[in-house]
Amino acid sequence: MTEEEMKKLHSKIDVGVKAAIAAAIERHRQLGQSISIMKDGKVVTLTADEIATIQNHR
Repeated sequence: MTEEEMKKLHSKIDVGVKAAIAAAIERHRQLGQSISIMKDGKVVTLTADEIATIQNHR
């Protein structure tokens, strides 16, 4: 596999991973479940309402 093909493959993987993460976060929000994230080097737990607030600011 050439370097160019590897770059294209990595790009496709990145897009897929980001889409999967966004879908998982949205599912948690819809089900009213909290999620834990890293923020400023610390673990922070967000409620479903806090998830919606963050998503609306993007």
